[in-house]
Amino acid sequence: MDSYPYPTLADFGKDPWWLMVGKCVAIFVFLVLTVLMSMWVERRIIGRMQLRIGPNRCGPFGLLQGLADGVKLALKEDIVPSGVDKIVFWTAPVISAIPAFISFIIIPFGPMVSVFGHKTPLQGTDLPVAVLLVLAMSSIGVYGIVLAGWASMSPYSLLGGLRSSAQVISYEIAMGLSFVAVFLFAGTLSTSGIVAAQHDRWFALMLFPSFVVYVITMMGESNRIPFDLPEGEGELVGGFHTEYSSLKFAMFFLAEYINLATLSALATTLFLGGWRAPAPISTVWAGANEGWWPILWFLVKMWMFIFFFIWLRAALPRVRYDQLMKLGWKVLMPFSLGWILLVATFRALRNEGHSSTGFVIGAAVLVAIAFGVSVVVDILKREKPGAKTAEPAESGKRTAVKPDPFAGGFPVPPLDAPHYHGVVPRPAPESVTEKKEVESGIH
Repeated sequence: MDSYPYPTLADFGKDPWWLMVGKCVAIFVFLVLTVLMSMWVERRIIGRMQLRIGPNRCGPFGLLQGLADGVKLALKEDIVPSGVDKIVFWTAPVISAIPAFISFIIIPFGPMVSVFGHKTPLQGTDLPVAVLLVLAMSSIGVYGIVLAGWASMSPYSLLGGLRSSAQVISYEIAMGLSFVAVFLFAGTLSTSGIVAAQHDRWFALMLFPSFVVYVITMMGESNRIPFDLPEGEGELVGGFHTEYSSLKFAMFFLAEYINLATLSALATTLFLGGWRAPAPISTVWAGANEGWWPILWFLVKMWMFIFFFIWLRAALPRVRYDQLMKLGWKVLMPFSLGWILLVATFRALRNEGHSSTGFVIGAAVLVAIAFGVSVVVDILKREKPGAKTAEPAESGKRTAVKPDPFAGGFPVPPLDAPHYHGVVPRPAPESVTEKKEVESGIH
């Protein structure tokens, strides 16, 4: 263990009132600045990937574009549709934004430091169940989206709210399961304790399957491309915030980018060693993990995840909704449960002093067999039977074949145009001359 002091649960709750207020204000300012920088970085990176310039007018290199957008939203007319439940309509953005700020209070930025003579951890606060606070706040945040869709009196908004509730429930369960292996190895649910447990090795290396599951689920929790089904513009106009404008829409926008920062910071804390410097730096430089330097390592790791989010948005298309649900319920959850059983068995064998080499080899063989069987079953399910052919019709008659709406496993409404056996319907005439030829029987 290193010589510098690690924060413990006993170090929290002893700060004077002015230091507690200062920490809250610092976290609030940090999140607001992170949102402004995330918006600018996202536009510049996506612009470069799509061979565009991006924002370059407001301030040097367009750095003040996010601030200009905030002022523009504040000055826009606040439109409230008639017939809505105004109390719920106004409360929903607040319910969505406030939990996003609260979740960041348990993220550790560094070790114990001295602030005006008072030794304090570089963290808002810590709890014995700190990670569960993040899951609870994300669950409360989805109420804002659901209530916004329900109170808007719009079918598009209502469908967006329902999609969001189903999506968050599906991926929050898998996300919670990905944390279990971390809790088993760290022996605690407090974020400061989890960072201390990674003093020699990151959990992203030891628990790589849990890390992969978390990365997928945090995309589902953030409601961003490719999992932004609650606000799919193609079919829902704007989703749950279709009827919102001005500052109320800005609060939804703010909540989305704060959740982006919170999920990235949580991934850094649980899997990438938190505020600790990477191995080459920490081994060469003895003071890399002391004082205020750990804030730099924490920010570098967090922004790596934010860049990963932006990269996915520019590279991947939106998935279909049934594929989204299938991935959450039929892939991530069973895989996470099986992985937890393996990790728990491995830890139990190590605690009792048994050799774990044979267990690891046997578990790898079982996982390979299960994976092969699942691939074969999936291939067999994808083989669709041939289309039903109609009986030969009498000469001069056409027999209509009704399409199967459940042919691909996903209900599709039947088309309006009839399908005739062996006959492809001719498209409608496009010109007046062609229409006259059709009516006269030339064709």
